[in-house]
Amino acid sequence: MTTNDVKRIAENIRGSIESVIVGKSLEIDLILAALFAGGHVLLDDVPGTGKTMLAKTLARSIDCQFGRIQFTPDLLPSDLTGINYYNQKEGEFTFRKGALFTNILLADEINRATPRTQSGLLESMEERQITVDGQTHFLAAPYFVIATQNPVETQGTYPLPEAQLDRFLIQLSLGYPTAEESTDVLRRFLGGNPFEEIKPVCTADELLKIQEAVKSVFVHEELLSYIVTLTEKTRTADGVVLGVSTRGAIVLTNLCRAYAALCGREFVMPDDVQFLLPYAYKHRIISRMGSGHTAELVRNIISETTVPSETWK
Repeated sequence: MTTNDVKRIAENIRGSIESVIVGKSLEIDLILAALFAGGHVLLDDVPGTGKTMLAKTLARSIDCQFGRIQFTPDLLPSDLTGINYYNQKEGEFTFRKGALFTNILLADEINRATPRTQSGLLESMEERQITVDGQTHFLAAPYFVIATQNPVETQGTYPLPEAQLDRFLIQLSLGYPTAEESTDVLRRFLGGNPFEEIKPVCTADELLKIQEAVKSVFVHEELLSYIVTLTEKTRTADGVVLGVSTRGAIVLTNLCRAYAALCGREFVMPDDVQFLLPYAYKHRIISRMGSGHTAELVRNIISETTVPSETWK
């Protein structure tokens, strides 16, 4: 599969999602880039901005198995991973699969579950496998987690630990639509729910081929050094308690390759790194002055770092 094929399929998926979600082309492209890179997405925004609807529309646009988990404080880890139970008819223990055994998983309001339950996602998101009672069960490819959380409401919620935040390739917010976009939303829903009309425009096999094609996108050595320099500066900047790890640099590189393929290009540009870095790095940095300072810190690092020359051979 060529990058032009990737661009064509991405346009089809984007068009399918935009028949329901209005005015979020940038966010849709970011989510598709994360999906094509084999990563996961955390949507962090207030209720009613379309987080769940976007995730459901994406899942319906791709012909894969889809699962949704509504996270609550009484949810148990075994509800996610599965459990071995004694089958009296067979006279032996049988494994019953949990909700994580799917291709595209919507983890709705993930921060409402206890840390113990949240930890059930760690192995599946990183290793694409689940271990129960010492036995490993592999998850079917592709595997993509898109989680939502409400950053405003704190009662009955449990903040995601840094180890779990690091499992998400990008974190982004949708934000409120403009007045014109809101009018368009109301107009679309007058005649019914457009979500019910969504049909798959991409197969699971095509998605796997896209993820394989992304691996062939070229990244120049100077760009690799540029990414490393930016990453190291997140660790030494004033006010930083925790900077970006090596895993963060790896996933940013993969995200840039996926975004380049989504744009129909066979190579990564410095602009890709500068554009995507905030989405891949902000949730991986802990600052003494809060998340608002983190966003400013990332902008300063980008502006103060010399961009590689474009006169490459």
